[in-house]
Amino acid sequence: MVRHIVLWRLKESAGGRGKAENAAEIKRRLEDLNGKIPGIIQLEVGFDFSCTPDSSDIVLYSEFESRAALDAYQAHPLHEAVKPIVMAACDERRLVDHTVAE
Repeated sequence: MVRHIVLWRLKESAGGRGKAENAAEIKRRLEDLNGKIPGIIQLEVGFDFSCTPDSSDIVLYSEFESRAALDAYQAHPLHEAVKPIVMAACDERRLVDHTVAE
């Protein structure tokens, strides 16, 4: 199994929407991918509540059957369709992909 974790800091506004609106839209669109792309075991999005200078605004936590499944997700048209709103709203992006020992 592979975990794919992404953290974003969002711009105060983008695309005519504020940070909170963009975060909610990103969450809705990403979580809508559950059950639609083969190889996803779990995909959830959360919002930071600590609001510290070190915080990111939004996190994607996802699990995939394999590295191949993660690669397929990255290139899948449904995932590609979500990227423009994320990239437009994003000020900074960090990620970690790692294999989980079974």
